[in-house]
Amino acid sequence: MSDLRFKRVLLKLSGEALAGDEKFGIDPATVSKICREIAEVADMGIEVALVIGGGNIFRGLSSSAKGMDRSSADYMGMMATVLNALAVQDQLEKLGHPTRVLSAITMQEVCEPYIRRRAERHLEKGRIVICAAGTGNPYFTTDTAAALRGMELKCDAIIKATKVDGVYDKDPVKHSDAVMFKQLSYIDVLQKKLGVMDSTAITLCMENNVPILVCNLHKGDIKRMMLGENVGTIVQGE
Repeated sequence: MSDLRFKRVLLKLSGEALAGDEKFGIDPATVSKICREIAEVADMGIEVALVIGGGNIFRGLSSSAKGMDRSSADYMGMMATVLNALAVQDQLEKLGHPTRVLSAITMQEVCEPYIRRRAERHLEKGRIVICAAGTGNPYFTTDTAAALRGMELKCDAIIKATKVDGVYDKDPVKHSDAVMFKQLSYIDVLQKKLGVMDSTAITLCMENNVPILVCNLHKGDIKRMMLGENVGTIVQGE
């Protein structure tokens, strides 16, 4: 543990990451691959909490833009995150890692209610905690939920795992000359509108001085970051 960069982290995953090459839904092979990456981090002795989006199943904001009531759309999006959380729980436990899904919306037949002290206790016991249903309130994204849970659970860092290696000045998939930043301040992210996380989440991390680490989900970079290797992008104070 003395060689590790952090003791407790919160990992933010997009729902789309679980869909793999498909546009929608949950791809079991992709989920299994992602869970092996998470398991490697947990095997190092790091306490891991997760927040997963629901965009692979339902995206509340885009549905609201098409005429659906925003609150109703957001609640449907929260339900989608619970489906993703249960899929990830299943794969993690197949890998031998005890896992608990804690939902901000009570649904006692399938998961526990989110209670901060209970979540902390699960982490202390070495269980991977998956925080589902966002904040439990409409108008808040899962990015904001990740920042909030990271603060509540006293995480040392928030890790945003993506399909690219870090934060770029423009989309590296579309632009071959995109430049990756190795380090950014919270203010840089807000002023340049880099899209690391939404502005509410960035501000919450800034006010509580919790670093955000952005790295590739599929190349073992999360584990390398935990060992202090110079991969990805770090967002922190000046």
